[in-house]
Amino acid sequence: MVFIKKVEVRGFKSLGPKAITLNFEKGFTVITGPNGSGKSNVMDAILFCLGENSPRKLRVDRLSSAIYDGGLEASK
Repeated sequence: MVFIKKVEVRGFKSLGPKAITLNFEKGFTVITGPNGSGKSNVMDAILFCLGENSPRKLRVDRLSSAIYDGGLEASK
């Protein structure tokens, strides 16, 4: 059975410029956290890497919005 072992994300949506690494084990995996912590963005990053290119399915207005633009850090 094929499964995702590890996800490394940097510069995707609100996850920011710092690299985030998530390691997964075989079996059932649950991603939990408070509202606004990036759970859905992790799933969107996985979908994007698997070839999803519909902005609507990635919950952005256009694909270029999926790239982290600096947010508050860019104005410093």
